[in-house]
Amino acid sequence: MNVWLNIAAFQIGWFVCVLGAARGMPGLGIAVGLVIVAMHLRRVPQPRSESLLLLVAAVVGIVADTLLIRGNWLAFDSGTIIPGVTPYWMIALWIIFATTLNVSLGWLKRRRLLAAALGAVGGPLAYYAGAELGAVTIAHPPTALAAVGVVWALAMPLLLYAADRYNGTIRPASPSGVRCV
Repeated sequence: MNVWLNIAAFQIGWFVCVLGAARGMPGLGIAVGLVIVAMHLRRVPQPRSESLLLLVAAVVGIVADTLLIRGNWLAFDSGTIIPGVTPYWMIALWIIFATTLNVSLGWLKRRRLLAAALGAVGGPLAYYAGAELGAVTIAHPPTALAAVGVVWALAMPLLLYAADRYNGTIRPASPSGVRCV
């Protein structure tokens, strides 16, 4: 799996999801997200296992962002189907992010404390950037961004645990029992 391709795909997905939502076209993020996920699953040796990771990330994302919405810290104008629940383009973004967990972010799996710290900083930075681009409204920014930081500090180790458990990037064991990498 090419790490640089994985990073580029995530960055493209992030920008399309965020800018699409900001411009009232949240479906763009879904379309690009489907392409990124299809490319990712086509390249991994165990797509079924990796798909389970993507599903776990979707559930974590729905719960995390819905808590932030219900806490009145975040508001999304675009792509919301059920009021008070994270919009579908954000779910796509969590899934796209999950494609990095076993590839470009795989090095963090054994560094969960560092992962939590990076989540505590990177999560708020990403949401702040999304707000600056017009995709999300952050109410009471210092408090809301602190809440986002806490959510991401918890989510990162959890997602990396799931990535370890559902790692579709590792080739299955050969008949001799030796794992092929």
